[in-house]
Amino acid sequence: MKSGGGSGGRPVMASAEGRFKNFIHVDAHEDASDDDKDNEHSSSEKTDFILTKEDKESGRTSNSDEEDETSDKTEAAVAEILKEEKDRAKEDEDTDYGNVYSVSTTEEVIQWASRTECKDFRVLQHKQVRKQPEFLKKLRLHVWASLSRSQYVSLLKDFVESEFFVIDGDSLLLMFLDEETQYLNLFYQIECFLQDFTEKGAKYIIVFFKDAEQMYFQYPHFLSLRTALIEHLRHNTRTTVHTEFSNCLSSKWEIFLKKSYPYFIIVSDIGLTSLQTNYLSILITHSLSKKINVVLASGQEYDILRIYGYHVQNVYKHRLFFQRHERDLRCACEELVRYREPIVHLYEHLKLSLESIKKEVCQTIHLLKQLWPEGSDIRRVVCVLACAVGLKIYSDLLENAKGAKRTTRKQPAKGRSEPLSSEEAADLCRMQCLTVTFLLHMPLSQRAQIRIMKSCWTKQVLPLIRMQQLCTHFALTQLSGKNDWKLDLTYLPDLNDDSLLVNLAHYYEIEYTKGLEFKKELGKEIGNEYQSLWNTVRKLAVKYSFGDAFPIRQTSQIFLEQKQTLFKAYKDKIPNVGLISVKSGLVEEYAGDVLKNLPVLESNDPAVTSLIKYKKFDELCHWHSGRPLTEEYERVRCNADAKSKDPKEIRQIQKLQTFRHFYGSTLKDCTSKLIAQENGSGNANNALKKTQKKHKSKAEIIAEENQRRLQTKEEKKEQEQWKALCIPIEKEIKANLTVGINKLDKFLKTLKNKSVKFSVEMTGLSVCVEVWKEHCRGQGNKCKDLSKAVQVMRRIHILLEKYQDLLEKTHLQKLTKYLRLLGFENLACSLSGQMGESKDTNRSNYAIEVGPARFQLQYMDYYLLREERNDPDPRVQHFIPDTWQRELLDAVDNNESAVIVAPTSSGKTYASYYCMEKVLKTSNEGVVVYVAPTKALVNQVVGTIYSRFTKKLPDGLVVCGVFTRDYRYDVMNSQILVTVPQCLEILMLSPRCQKWTKRIQYVIFDEVHCLGGEIGADVWEHLLVTIRCPFLALSATVSNPEHLTEWLQSVKRYWQQAETRIARSSTNSEKIFTTKCKVKSTIREQKKSYRVRLVLYEERYNDLEKYVCSLNGSDFVIEHCHPCAALTASHIENYGIPSDLSLSPRESIQLYDTMVKVWQKWPRAQELDPEKFVSFKDKVVIKKADVRKYEQELKKELSKWIVLGQIQKVNELLEHLKPKPVDCSEQEKWKHFANFVDKLHEMDKLPAIFFIFNVFSVERAAESVFLSLIRKQRREQDPNIEREKERLSDELRKVKKMLTKFNPQDAKKLNPSKMENMVFLLNTKTQLEKRLKRLTAIPSICTYADPKAVDEDTLRKIFHRLRFQRRGYLQQAMAQRGIGYHHGSMDSKERQAVEMLFRMGYIKVVTATSTLALGINMPCKSVVFVEDSIFLDALNYRQMSGRAGRRGQDVIGNVFFYDIPLPKVERLIKSNVPQLKGQFPLTISLILRLMLLAANADDKADARAKALSVLKHSLMSFRKERYAEILKIYFIFSLQFLIKEGYLDQEGNPIGFAGLVTHLHYYEPSNFVLVSFLVKGLFHKLCKPIKGSTVFSEAVLEKLVLILAHLFGRKYLPACSMKYKHRFYQSKVFLEDLPKNFADAVNEYNSKVEENFAHFLLATAKLADMEQEYRLPLSKTDFASKNWHGSELASYLMDNTKSISAVSPFACLSGVTDNDLFHGEIINKAVLRSLGINATNCPLLHRNKYDNQGRKQPLNAYALDFFKHGSLIALTTDNWLIEADAYYALKDFLLLIKSIRTSLSELCDNPNDNVLLAFEQLDKAYDEKLKNIT
Repeated sequence: MKSGGGSGGRPVMASAEGRFKNFIHVDAHEDASDDDKDNEHSSSEKTDFILTKEDKESGRTSNSDEEDETSDKTEAAVAEILKEEKDRAKEDEDTDYGNVYSVSTTEEVIQWASRTECKDFRVLQHKQVRKQPEFLKKLRLHVWASLSRSQYVSLLKDFVESEFFVIDGDSLLLMFLDEETQYLNLFYQIECFLQDFTEKGAKYIIVFFKDAEQMYFQYPHFLSLRTALIEHLRHNTRTTVHTEFSNCLSSKWEIFLKKSYPYFIIVSDIGLTSLQTNYLSILITHSLSKKINVVLASGQEYDILRIYGYHVQNVYKHRLFFQRHERDLRCACEELVRYREPIVHLYEHLKLSLESIKKEVCQTIHLLKQLWPEGSDIRRVVCVLACAVGLKIYSDLLENAKGAKRTTRKQPAKGRSEPLSSEEAADLCRMQCLTVTFLLHMPLSQRAQIRIMKSCWTKQVLPLIRMQQLCTHFALTQLSGKNDWKLDLTYLPDLNDDSLLVNLAHYYEIEYTKGLEFKKELGKEIGNEYQSLWNTVRKLAVKYSFGDAFPIRQTSQIFLEQKQTLFKAYKDKIPNVGLISVKSGLVEEYAGDVLKNLPVLESNDPAVTSLIKYKKFDELCHWHSGRPLTEEYERVRCNADAKSKDPKEIRQIQKLQTFRHFYGSTLKDCTSKLIAQENGSGNANNALKKTQKKHKSKAEIIAEENQRRLQTKEEKKEQEQWKALCIPIEKEIKANLTVGINKLDKFLKTLKNKSVKFSVEMTGLSVCVEVWKEHCRGQGNKCKDLSKAVQVMRRIHILLEKYQDLLEKTHLQKLTKYLRLLGFENLACSLSGQMGESKDTNRSNYAIEVGPARFQLQYMDYYLLREERNDPDPRVQHFIPDTWQRELLDAVDNNESAVIVAPTSSGKTYASYYCMEKVLKTSNEGVVVYVAPTKALVNQVVGTIYSRFTKKLPDGLVVCGVFTRDYRYDVMNSQILVTVPQCLEILMLSPRCQKWTKRIQYVIFDEVHCLGGEIGADVWEHLLVTIRCPFLALSATVSNPEHLTEWLQSVKRYWQQAETRIARSSTNSEKIFTTKCKVKSTIREQKKSYRVRLVLYEERYNDLEKYVCSLNGSDFVIEHCHPCAALTASHIENYGIPSDLSLSPRESIQLYDTMVKVWQKWPRAQELDPEKFVSFKDKVVIKKADVRKYEQELKKELSKWIVLGQIQKVNELLEHLKPKPVDCSEQEKWKHFANFVDKLHEMDKLPAIFFIFNVFSVERAAESVFLSLIRKQRREQDPNIEREKERLSDELRKVKKMLTKFNPQDAKKLNPSKMENMVFLLNTKTQLEKRLKRLTAIPSICTYADPKAVDEDTLRKIFHRLRFQRRGYLQQAMAQRGIGYHHGSMDSKERQAVEMLFRMGYIKVVTATSTLALGINMPCKSVVFVEDSIFLDALNYRQMSGRAGRRGQDVIGNVFFYDIPLPKVERLIKSNVPQLKGQFPLTISLILRLMLLAANADDKADARAKALSVLKHSLMSFRKERYAEILKIYFIFSLQFLIKEGYLDQEGNPIGFAGLVTHLHYYEPSNFVLVSFLVKGLFHKLCKPIKGSTVFSEAVLEKLVLILAHLFGRKYLPACSMKYKHRFYQSKVFLEDLPKNFADAVNEYNSKVEENFAHFLLATAKLADMEQEYRLPLSKTDFASKNWHGSELASYLMDNTKSISAVSPFACLSGVTDNDLFHGEIINKAVLRSLGINATNCPLLHRNKYDNQGRKQPLNAYALDFFKHGSLIALTTDNWLIEADAYYALKDFLLLIKSIRTSLSELCDNPNDNVLLAFEQLDKAYDEKLKNIT
């Protein structure tokens, strides 16, 4: 549960319909147009793949009767795809909103006039937009359809220095506009909102469109607020504010969007008026059409680390709508913003123009500058200007009205108020001046105590106040440009305090006249200031005299409505403030330092004596609430176990193991290793130590001699091999250089002997030289193909680097000769060691035109050698590890922990398997736990373990076990447990698993960057701090590994101290624990190490080259995207060049050449010329490390250009490097998607993974490629082939039918003629099958599959696993074409089939969601990003692009951007990976689990140490004392809540339903509400079976699902989704309310929680930083105590009975007091900000939740809807869910039902209890529906 802008429960400051919507007006008759054909359809957003008539024809299928009817089913699947495509095309043509109709509800039809408008003040702009009403309806429906599909996500996914988003300024204002919110408090709330973004690292700009200003003229109060907000943000904060754009359709705004491409724009979907709502709809539509995503201003929520909101992803249909209706949109916008001179009407008959006010303000400012030439505080200036101008204009109007009255003598209109006289108006102005005087001197702490009055101005006063607000607006507008006048703008947020003004008006109107005792002194300071202000007003009034400053009231006019004047009464007395005492050593040790400063309640206090007990419920229902429940891991389905004796289970285990061996064999080319347990000292360095012996034994000498003989024999054999292959390979190289070299390299990999390899290399070099010569002779003077020269130079590099010890003088001479031949004289001289001219007369014919350094960088590029070690490591058999890899192995050998950050495919996981091998060798009891983030990765690791390790173990023990939330195998009896974080946490925090946790020797955390994720990150953190053994933490994407390592080192230091303390402890807990276990541990004791190493390796084995793709006509333009093109001059100036922005050698040369071209007089051009560069000069072998130095120099120089003032040159340079993609429609791109795949195939860029973030699009993209190949085959093949296939199929069917008459078992009994007949038929069958197979074989040009990659038997095995899958035959057919798709909603068998075939090289094209991003081993040649998404962020980009470039197979990886906007591409390239900051680590349920662990554990010391480690060592609070204190505060609240709710006693021991609550810890706070339902007997009242049976009706089960959906299936929709009712096809969509008795129970629970939380806030208020509380959070404007000399009047106006100790002083100005803390929805606005506590931490379950505008946010009824109709598709079409999200949500809901059912069955003795039976029936029914998904 999160909190923030949205709130739930009962509104306090306004009714549920109140606040914002009390003054918004929306047209009540917004009916939907039935003939709207162009809007979005209600079905899920789909990517269109356009099909032709030809596609339909391709649906015809053959009718052959092959084995298993595979062909028939495949053809049927193809026909089904074609039908779907046809339906989609028709659906797009017929899209309309005929099934949508408008609703009039109190939430949307809002009457602003009744609250704020008065007949005596109106601004008429002489316009009513009545044009294009039909289009405006269409527009609103289009926006509604888009917003209803918005996703609730974390908004700050990958913010870096250069990232930013846009906030629409008017939407920002609309979020907080509230008649009851005081001026300064409004600014406080806005600053809190912005500061929440700022402190979380976000960068944003705020845009106020100029044309939007006139929409506020009817509401002068909001107009002046808007103007003050703009000036305040501009002058007092660092926020960038844009006001230069006229409107959202202006050309300037469009240019800005195109250049900057913001991450998203925050916009409100509802305005003050229907006019503004339409304008905002245009802004939303325009933003989405320009590929800018939209975030709704309403419904945003936040916690300490994240901000969440409703995000709308732009899609093609948004652009299509804009294209079709651009003219209408522009006309509508022009009509909405067209300026018409407004006329102000006061009391109906007094009229003036805004221009006259503006002119008067201008003149008065000029006069004021003369009076105050030295300037002043903005509050003084605005006050005197508003009063003086207001009085002058008002007096002029009265004078003019008198003259007109004498002329016309009309009767006043009925109901019209009589205008105030000038003197009465002056009285009001005097009080306004006095109010500002108090604002200038009175500190906020005093103002917060001012009494709260509920009073309204009379109708006579309001017009004058409104006019003054207009004056304020014009004054601020004109003053903003006055640079020649010194104004202090600091206190712009505090121009007015209406509450104080009302108090003063009431005082002088009512109390002042009562007698002398009520006449209070102003005080000298206040009196003088006030006198000065009023005197200035009088001077500015010029021709009018308005009396002296005193007396303040000189008339008896009533200003306040007498009937409404009342003071706020405090009915509810706040109970005693204090905490219930807790006597627990754990609590004292963790939070004792905070608790000692907090008040404690007496033991006889009602709060203590009324603590909940569950005995009554237990006795009534025969339940045992305190009974210990089974462990969570025991509840997970166990398919089989090694200890099982059941033959069926044993067979199942064998089948599973066989598959895992097979699956593992596709992962690595390694044979299974038999592990033998070591009997020695167990030192893992034995292999290294053997190499250090000085004296060899006789046996060792003999062994070495044998080894030498063996090597000689091997060398001879390899020489013979080379002799046989030499001539064929030479011929191959000469015929086709690329193919020949590949064969040569392949052969070299099979050789072991170095001298043979050397011989092969020398021959290869000679042949390459011959090929180059021949090519040069053939080309003559034409351009030469330098790729042939590259192979010559590459061989020279290899010989010089790898075979230097074998090179003799003749060899070197040969190399020198070849270098001269290439024209590299300086390199030849460098190699030979002498200078001289070449004697080769033919040199010029073969010479390369470019210098040797440039040639190596530009043309050899990815062939350049890397620094590699040549010395083998005895610990590694199959390769020579790099230095960083050896450091990892050393860490494991020394039992140290390590954080490993290295690129994907760099070999970091090898250490994991080395670690496993070490533990397997050490003993039979030691355990290694491998933690993977996903189940898919779990399966992969298990497969690898099965393929790597075999070990003979005692009966009942196995090498590998698995534990996920869905299934488990051998959790407690395996040596290697592979699991997901949530499941390991269950084991680590279980009191009954301590014996097992002590066996853990190592924990391996794969993809540890998940520690920074949004979901489940806290679990990773809990594991890292609770494990006592060493660990390995692996990741490719951690941007702050040093910080992570330091945190983990601090955790290890804690455990070092804790274990020392445990060892020294004199308690008997350890002895008791050992006695209970009665098992002598055979785990060999390892030397303890608490060191945490950081191992960093940043170099990718393969460089990545990026390409931007665009469509030009029907052809694809693929442009190289230079990494530096992603930068801007301002980014380099402010943040430098990102450290991980690496260049390939070719890109470095490209950067240098462009720098020279742009700045021809560049001083360092010569120095950085590749031929002159110090690291390259005369160097024969330039290595990658040398190029990195060159790259760094170029980057430094580029940064230096900016320092030298060459910003224009930098911009020019970057512009040169930018690709220039051709813009085309998205529809065209999708139409040609299959052609693009074919283009990659032609370019030899397959295999490739195509990443798409929409499940539907993933499948359709793959199907479109598949259909394209089918169409191609049918175009290419002979039309007669189809008929021939049908004929042969018929014949084969007849032959098979005839063969069925023969029984093979009776073959011996057959007479010769029948036997001959049978043999003939069998031969005929074989012949027919062969002919049919040839005809049905897929031509190589019509498939991407590589048939040589997988043998037929293996292929059959893989396809056999798909036989029962829903789309198995289609997937098989696609796989045979080399195509597959992969996403989370697929069955694991389907995913595994794609993974295996792709790894084997059979499948070449895979479309996938981000499921392939996290660690799945599927390397490829290319990665393609097909479409944009909010989920395509820096982290996912790094993870996904890391798949490109297969080590040992590809020299380079390719990344293609297919339909991603160029600014987004640039952002992804330059973005840093988000830093790991940790999460809020505590929940109430977790604290209960920790207390349960500490109380029930056998080893109390170990349990307590674990609990303290979780509490004390969160990553969030590491080195942040403030956060550490916040966590302690939250811990204290959680304890108080648990004690008051009856889950803990006062000693901290778990009681009552603590077990049930902890089993449902994923679902807080719903787990607590479920218990409240249970103990009230509500479930027993509901669950009544059908009379005479134990079966429950559908109605009962549906009601049960409704209740569970309210508790555990809470997915909120944006409030605007209810704006129009939709005639949904199958679902109800909006979840109906709870049954009344359950709703009452929720209300009662919430009331108790609100009360508990309020008590907690009151008790902890003293911990707040009050110095911070008196400052505005963003601007830091200070309102703390100044030199306040006091005032008798001010003291009189204060209410000393008002309690405000725990609320923000800013909120107090709006009448908020401590009493309001007892209402949950006010907490975020009222709570003391420095406490770091908000409504997120309050375990409320809101029955009704409201957004910022007070509109109800409905719950999505997906769980109940699915139970009723069982259709997953309906959830995507009706319920606005993504298919994969819906599937996983339903799966979680089912797991929840199962968990509740199991827990209840264990707590209840009666197996026939109706509640148990109902949950069992529901479990079965829901499970069945989920299995039958179609």
